[in-house]
Parts: sequence; C-alpha cells; structure tokens
Amino acid sequence: MSDRSGIRYVDGPRLRRALLAACRSGRRCKAELNRINVFPVADGDTGTNLSLTLEAVAGELAGLRERRVDQVAAVAARSALLGARGNCGMMLSQFLLGFSGGLKGSARASLAEFASALTEGARSLDAAVENPVEGTILTVVRDSASKAVDQGGVEGQGDFADAMVAVRETARESLARTPDLLPVLAEAGVVDAGAQGFVEMVEGVVGLIEGGDEGVEVGGVDEVGDEVHPEWSPIGAAEHPFTHGSRRYCTEILVEGPDLPGEDVVRAALAEGSEELLVIRSEEILKIHLHTDHPRDAIDYCAGVGTVVAHKAEDMLAQFEAARDARGKAVRRPVGIMVDSGSDLPDPVARAHGIHMIPLLLIDGDRTLRDRIDITAEEFHAQLESGGPLPTTSQPPPGDFIASYEQASTESEVVVAILVAASLSGVFHSAENANRLVPHLDVRLVDSRAASILIGLLALRAAELAEAGVMSPDEIIAEVERIRNRSGILFTVRNLDRLIASGRVSQFAGWLGGILDLKPVLGLASDGKVKAYGKARGAARAKKMILDAVAAAIPPEANRVRFGVIHAAAPEMAEQLRDELAGRYEGAEILVAPITPVIATHLGPGAWGIAYTVED
Repeated sequence: MSDRSGIRYVDGPRLRRALLAACRSGRRCKAELNRINVFPVADGDTGTNLSLTLEAVAGELAGLRERRVDQVAAVAARSALLGARGNCGMMLSQFLLGFSGGLKGSARASLAEFASALTEGARSLDAAVENPVEGTILTVVRDSASKAVDQGGVEGQGDFADAMVAVRETARESLARTPDLLPVLAEAGVVDAGAQGFVEMVEGVVGLIEGGDEGVEVGGVDEVGDEVHPEWSPIGAAEHPFTHGSRRYCTEILVEGPDLPGEDVVRAALAEGSEELLVIRSEEILKIHLHTDHPRDAIDYCAGVGTVVAHKAEDMLAQFEAARDARGKAVRRPVGIMVDSGSDLPDPVARAHGIHMIPLLLIDGDRTLRDRIDITAEEFHAQLESGGPLPTTSQPPPGDFIASYEQASTESEVVVAILVAASLSGVFHSAENANRLVPHLDVRLVDSRAASILIGLLALRAAELAEAGVMSPDEIIAEVERIRNRSGILFTVRNLDRLIASGRVSQFAGWLGGILDLKPVLGLASDGKVKAYGKARGAARAKKMILDAVAAAIPPEANRVRFGVIHAAAPEMAEQLRDELAGRYEGAEILVAPITPVIATHLGPGAWGIAYTVED
C-alpha cells in the first residue's frame, strides 16, 4: 500500500503489509500508553498488553505469503485472539474477528468493501462489551469505521490513500474528545490509552502509504522505539487503582476444545462477581478476560468445558502500587521473567504471562536460524522424519542477550532470566558475559539446572509470583531454586541415532539397542547433569518406567504439582501421557509442547518426556 498516486483495492499482500505497519506503530508507543493508563484500572499496563498482542499478530504475519485478503484477515484475527492480553488486547482481537468476518469470501476488497468490514469489526466489538463505556477505544473505532464508509463513495471505487488519511484525522479528533466523554480521563489530564493505541495503529498504516515499506518488517519481531521513561505519570497522583469497578485480579483464560459452549453460556456462568467480562469464541478457541476476586473459580469452570491451555491472574492492586512508586518514575512492573527458547514453554503460556524468550540458534550451512522464529518445532520435526543432514546448534551471542535484556527492561524494573543448565550448554556463560556489559540494567541470572519444559515450568511459577506482587526478585529466585530441588524431568527416544551422532552413546550400544528395541530412560539430576534411569524394551515399557519413576519422586502429601509433557513428532504419545497424568493426579495442570528444534536435533524424532514440579 505504498503507491500514493492511487490505491483502488486491497489484496492479501497489501493487507499484510498494512497490518505489519500498524503493529509496528502500535508497539512503539508502549511506554506512553502505560504512562497514561488510568481507565478502567490505573495499573500502567495498557501499552505492554497491546504490544504483546500486536507482537503475536506480527509474528504470524511475518512469513505469510497468502494472496487472498480474507485469509490474511483471518490469520491476523486468530493470532490476535491467541495472543490477546488485557482489555485492549481482547477488544482488538474482537474487532479483528468482526473485520475478518466482513471480508469472508473476498480475494480482494474495494474501499467500500473494506469500509464495510471495518464497520463489522466495530459492531462486533460493541456487541461483545457487556457494559460499554464511551470515551474509550469503542468510540474511536466506531468513528473511524464510519468515516471509512463515508470515503467509500456510492460506487465504492474510492482511493484508499485519501480515505486512510481522512480516517486518521477522524481518529485523532475522536481520541481528543475522549476526556469529554469520560470524566476520569479529564481529571487525569489524559486521553484513553487503548484508544490512543488504536490511533497509533492507524498512523502506521498511513505512514506506510506515504512512506513505503522501509522499516516496517523486522522478521516478525518489531523493535520497540519509543521507550524513554516519562518524568511524570497521572498514576502517581492516583489514590487507588479502581477508577471503574473494584475487583482485584485481572484474569485471562485460553481454552481449546471441540465442543465449547457458546459465548452467552460462558458469560452467564462467569458474570456473578466479575467486571470487565469479555468472552470470545472462535471455532475451537475460547478466550476469556474478567476482573474478579476469585480467579480460581473462573479457571476451574473453564477446565470443565475444555482444555485450559493458558491462564493468568494478575493482582491489579500490586500493579498499581508498582506503577505509582516505580523508581525513576517509569511505569514498569517490579519483576519480569525471561527464558531461552530451549525452555519449551508453549507460546500461549509465555504470552499470557508476558514472559520474554530469547531464541537459541541453529546453524544450517551458511544460514543461522532463530529457534521458534525462523523455524518452528513442527517444521523441524518434519525435517527430522525425512532424514538427511541436520543443523548444528549454538547459543545466542552476547549482543542478542543485550538486546533481549534491554527490551525486557522497558517493562520491568528487574529481569529474572531462568536459563538452561550451565552444565549442558554455553547459553548461561554467554548470558553472563552479556550481563557484564549492561551494568545499568538489573538482570538476575538463574541457572535452572534443567532443560526443556522443566525450565518452562519453573519460569511459569516465577511469573505467577511476580504477578502476585508479594515477593522481591531475590525471594522469587530462592523459591524457584527451592522448587527445582523437588522437581525433575525424564525422557526417552525412539532410537539412539541422534544420541550416537552427538557422542552420548557408542555406535555398538546403538546397534544393540536397535536389535533389542531397548529404550534408554534418561533424566536430569538435581545438578543439571544427564542421569541414566535404566532401559526398557519397547515404548510401552518405557512409558510405564517413566510414569512410575515420576510417581515415586512426588511425595504422597504433595498438593500443588505441575507437569510438562514434551515430544518430537510423537503427538499421540503426548496425548496418552497427558491422559495418564490427568487420571493419576486429579486437577493437576499439565502443559503439552513439541520439543524445540535445538533440543530435538539431539534427540531425534519419536523422543518424548515428562517434567514435574512440586510447589508445596
């Protein structure tokens, strides 16, 4: 969409470029949106939530090569829903779902068709909000869509370039009026943060039209530019966080399943005692946002209607106090969590908790691939199954760590990085070298003495403790280390080929194992080193050995246990393990994830394992 002389239609590639430009622009204003975030709760996280939602959208669109406009819109809507955080993220995803529905069946759209789709998005958003409040993103989206319709003309053959400039002006004017419609904004001397985020997205689209593609795409992960720490925030003058409502915990739940209830059914079930309730269902996905004093009740209800893929409950009072009292008057959270991609932490879980992830590297000939960004686990598993040469692995250089530290520090006063065991990889050493080069940042490194999903489980608990706002960074680290001493991971492989290639076993042992169908059962000791637990003949006996070993390691009196199930091209086995664990440990949370490429290359296809954490 860069031909300023006239744009008569939008197809898939043009919409993709426009959305990427919108994502980049929306993310650049993260600090300012956090600073002015006083409604519905003065907790200083609207910019962070919008940024993480847009990051999920940009990540999915980066490599997309779809020609149809409706398909690009559908990908954007689904990725926004999966990655939605906070009120603003949920509202944006609802808008995009309506917009996508308005384009369904279209390979490309005229201005009138595009404007009609925007109107569908605005209507969808209005209908989803139970108690709509004017002077928010609702108002600005509606005004912007109405202006687009006006620009479409009777024949629908208007110029997108002129129309989007007009929409931008209308969006700006609508944003400027938000304090007139919402007194709490006028009292604080600000406009609505979510509405400003939407206007910044429109600005990005107009910037693309007028300036072309330069600077729009950066591999699906945008650089965040506008991160100066403001000298003053209206949150600092607020006496309490709840400018609208009074419930304490911002709760978000992502549910998947084939027979999910309708949105109205879920709303009715969760309405009592909740505020800011938003329920979105799209095919086999259900996303819920609410403010409540009893988040566990909502999570338990959702577990009864489908598989809870991710959930979080953030203490808004703690967020408010941190935003009000933050050092340097920067609106940031006290503690943020970082992991490396070898943690095998599922994307929905990482997004739900705002956990930063630095990708490990694969060296494939003269190409360097970023784990989980340039190549997904599923793509790599298919490559494993096909045979042939495989890439080598490498830790990120210090420069990559520094960039990750800086980005995470824009959101948090202290960054706690929980990384793969130093005894297994050079990742921790590289992270230490990088940390010495940024003495102005407060980054605490934790040797997990773990690998794979066990790191992910430890990071998840750390994120929950950070969200609760009751522990200092050092206390969180001490709790992670305590839990690690009561936790473990066991795994096996289909055959020993990759372990032989990596030097873990001899070729003779591999040949004998193949003849006898012997499966090595391995794990990590408390110091992070690989430990042999035994051998089993056949997959069924290996599964029994691992399940029995896990059961023996968990104290009978343990009440709070989490599990992680990992696999490399073995989804059927992963589901069997999930079912077995669910039957043995009623109510336990179980994460299931494909093994990330940097680990799968050493284990080969057919590998699988179980991690557990005892948090009592």
